[in-house]
Amino acid sequence: MLQTDANIVKKAFPPRPQDSNKGSFGSLLSVCGCYGMAGAAIMAGKAALRCGLGLLKCALPKSIYPIAAAQLLESVFLPIDETHDGKISASELEKLLCEAEKSTAVLIGCGLSVSEDTKKIVRGFICNCKKPMLLDADALNCICDSPEILTTAKAKIIITPHPGEMGRLVGKTAAEVNSARIETAVNFAKKYGVVTVLKGSGTIIASPNGKSLLNTTGNSGMATGGSGDVLAGIAGALLAQGAEAFDAAAAAVYLHGKAGDIAANELGKISMLPTDIINCIPVALKEIT
Repeated sequence: MLQTDANIVKKAFPPRPQDSNKGSFGSLLSVCGCYGMAGAAIMAGKAALRCGLGLLKCALPKSIYPIAAAQLLESVFLPIDETHDGKISASELEKLLCEAEKSTAVLIGCGLSVSEDTKKIVRGFICNCKKPMLLDADALNCICDSPEILTTAKAKIIITPHPGEMGRLVGKTAAEVNSARIETAVNFAKKYGVVTVLKGSGTIIASPNGKSLLNTTGNSGMATGGSGDVLAGIAGALLAQGAEAFDAAAAAVYLHGKAGDIAANELGKISMLPTDIINCIPVALKEIT
């Protein structure tokens, strides 16, 4: 099976001419977070900003806006009306879709939570958004009872499930998914027409046309809550800068693992955190490019 390497990262990042401006490098609409899950939105946003993104726009519940704004000084924010329990309200769907059309890519799902409102939002984006999208975490849990909705998408989509999320999408246990990782990822990508990133030891990146890659970077120190949010932010930033969906996914996985390897070397696998991976992205990019 073909493997990822540094060249896929070089291919995914656009050149940066001297006369560039923030409009040259895309804008990412991040629809993430809920009350109690501000960190997911923050980590995804920080990772995206470390990857050359021109503009980050964070749409999140008003209740977590003060927390996120204090951590993401570089982002533009869209504080969104929320339900009584702190989840993004479906009443804001049209506003969010309008903002998506003014962006070059969309990231949705990190810390979003699963409710009737968030299900309507995720489904609304899949059926109506014309900009490339990355669906992570709860965006996938929101459609696990009807994954066929992915076939109605008007834009290219990347999904980034861990084995448990993939299991919910295909009606299997995480153990069953892990026993046939390549087959599961490739079959899902072909059936539903989405670039599929099956996370875990030896992450698989599969495209709808049957192409697949095995990732060669990363380590067990990355097996902690928040690491997936970092990956989603990296891939979202590359989508926003114009990379093709498969290239963005493969490059993000390799870069994420490379930054994780640097963090493990510096801090040890036991003590490293997802935020350490973010902090190591610049070092990883310098080594690669």
